Amino acid sequence: MSDDDGPKASVGSADELLHHHSEFPRTRLSNALDAGLIALGKTASWLWLVAMLVIIGAVVGRYAFGIGTLTLSEWFWHISGAAWLIGLSYTLAVDDHVRVDFLHERFGLRTKAWVEFFGILVLLFPFLFFAAIEAVPFAYISFEQGERSAAPAGLGNRWVLKAFLAAAFILLAVAAFSRLLRVTALLFGFPAPMAPRRPDKGGA
Repeated sequence: MSDDDGPKASVGSADELLHHHSEFPRTRLSNALDAGLIALGKTASWLWLVAMLVIIGAVVGRYAFGIGTLTLSEWFWHISGAAWLIGLSYTLAVDDHVRVDFLHERFGLRTKAWVEFFGILVLLFPFLFFAAIEAVPFAYISFEQGERSAAPAGLGNRWVLKAFLAAAFILLAVAAFSRLLRVTALLFGFPAPMAPRRPDKGGA
């Protein structure tokens, strides 16, 4: 059986993304988790449009009307920060994150699975655990203190952006768990892998 090393798609429906670059077998639970992460990521991608409109408004206000506003600048980095943080789990769910290990592409499928198995358990999960237990109280303390921007015209409710940081680590943990399910399905047959989807045999 040969691996499919075709180019990765950057857009498509949730179903297409679930079946895209599926070297490792899929499972029912991993499919459900990935579908939720993909839907959330695609929804969050609309925040980039909002961020673009905000920065356009700031530029037009400054150069067309001579009105500079710190509030719009803060809105931009709040919105773009939230979109970027939510997008992290999306990239892991569709396996489009950046890889720096050039050896990985040279490994066979089972070797790749063992690398990811130990990488997720020994490196990624511990990092996400400690990051989350720091990020959650970080946002909660900000909420309790009613933290706001230090700038006179800055935004309030700074805890909202910090809550996105905590959510990003939690969602990444979900995406990593989904990936781990696919790896263990290949290595140990648990959970039971889903049968590969057969290509449609429709007529012309």
